Amino acid sequence: MIHRNSLSGLLLLGLTLAAHAQAPPVASPDQLSMLRSEDPGLARNKRLVFDFWRIVFEGGHMDEAPRYMEASYIQHNPNVKSGRAAFIATIGKVRRPQPIAARIKVPVIAITAEGDIVTVSTVRKVRDPRHPRHIYLMTWFDMFRIDRRGLIAEHWDSSPLWVDGRPPGAEFLP
Repeated sequence: MIHRNSLSGLLLLGLTLAAHAQAPPVASPDQLSMLRSEDPGLARNKRLVFDFWRIVFEGGHMDEAPRYMEASYIQHNPNVKSGRAAFIATIGKVRRPQPIAARIKVPVIAITAEGDIVTVSTVRKVRDPRHPRHIYLMTWFDMFRIDRRGLIAEHWDSSPLWVDGRPPGAEFLP
């Protein structure tokens, strides 16, 4: 009898966890509050990444990249070569300069910093390749290492290989 009750409990727990796993990620309503830290170095690193994202990455102002990125920038995304020049060449092809927004355009879940690492978690809309009419939300992350000079020296993200030269969810990006 205990065995049957335990099995029923585990089944119920499994169903409950599965139901909770289906909750879509939710963006924070206040990006600027995420830039605060009692540690001035962490606050500075968060602001650096926030401004880089808005001005260079989303805003397309590749001429501003040297203010934010080390020339020897290391890229861990399998689709983009390392080096600031490679970043400018790759991203600059698809991001033409536009007015700089006051906030990051993609929905931001969190901006966190620890030591020399800043992580930005965002909500990404993606089309299911097996069922193209099914669009779902997932959590994306970009992680940056800031060097001693205060420049972005390294980047990681959750990107698989791109399809037809575009990241998953690119059709939904601003």
